[in-house]
Amino acid sequence: MKPWVDAIAPYVPGKAKIDGRPVVAKLSSNENPFGPSPRAVAAMQEVLTGSHRYPDPASTELRQALGAHHNIDPDRIVCGTGSDEIIHLVAGAFAGPGDEVLHVRYGFAVYEIAAKRVGATVVVAPDNDYGTDVDALLACVTPRTRVVFVANPNNPTGTIIPASEIRRLHAALPSNCIFALDCAYAEFAEGEYEDGLALADAHANVVTMRTFSKIHGLAAQRIGWGYAQPAVVAAMHRIRAPFNVPTTGQAGAVAALADHDWVAKTRDHTLEWRRWLLGEITAMGNKGLRAIPSAANFVLVEFPAEGPLTAEKANAALTADGIIARYLAVQNMPRCIRISVGTEAETRAAVASLRAFVEANG
Repeated sequence: MKPWVDAIAPYVPGKAKIDGRPVVAKLSSNENPFGPSPRAVAAMQEVLTGSHRYPDPASTELRQALGAHHNIDPDRIVCGTGSDEIIHLVAGAFAGPGDEVLHVRYGFAVYEIAAKRVGATVVVAPDNDYGTDVDALLACVTPRTRVVFVANPNNPTGTIIPASEIRRLHAALPSNCIFALDCAYAEFAEGEYEDGLALADAHANVVTMRTFSKIHGLAAQRIGWGYAQPAVVAAMHRIRAPFNVPTTGQAGAVAALADHDWVAKTRDHTLEWRRWLLGEITAMGNKGLRAIPSAANFVLVEFPAEGPLTAEKANAALTADGIIARYLAVQNMPRCIRISVGTEAETRAAVASLRAFVEANG
């Protein structure tokens, strides 16, 4: 095994089951609680009889649909097996041994895996209270920096920085450094927001990345995409897997993109219950709990470092009640639990369980 591969800590997904008891709410993976659009399901079912044929290797119809939807050039779109593959393509095409890949502390775990996979050196910039600090990132840039990954909104923290800060960060980066802007949770952001599409149109060193796993509810189909200028896209195509997006996924994504009502329903629900969840956690602040302001479809909760109300104990209490949240000790955040926004019933159940834990132990 290559030493840089040996140094990789494998990605640990959110739990999906609880041994010995039924699941009341699975809120560990930031999934769409309503599932995919019925139109997407119908489109996927329609193409199942063609499962003996390889999928369109270029995802042509999907790229055309994305181009029309976002008013961008479909030839500058690269599709992948989830946005995870797009992240790996960026690292694989533009970094290697002797190069540095930079991301913020408490960033998405796949950035580090993708960088180490190609033998690059990972550099982690300090965070600003779980959020992205542009000045801290820029202070870490060296002549060896080849890729800077930024998720906005950030996962797993939910924090967001305004469009002006994204543009300031890009403007200060060297031209030979790829700025990879991860916008997996773009549809849940409010206010001034930069999705990177205009940046990628105007600059040769920008890749913006999106996914159908979140608001479109197609996580099982693994569909992501990136947008960049032709030379960058061509480099990524050289190393992407052939036939990497399944026929069902392509058909479902095209239909999901066209179902504006389903997207609006999911977004409206998420914003409403995200606010409610933030408020309920904030109300427990006198017990030492803190809700980190979120622009995604989840809320990060910080617990006291010691005593009866630690995150580890809270996670055990939630699990005992059939609530699966994301305890983040695996990402060096032992004080934190991330709770996805579920249905109304699921979100209320999670808060009720957490409140009972606090009242019993506080």
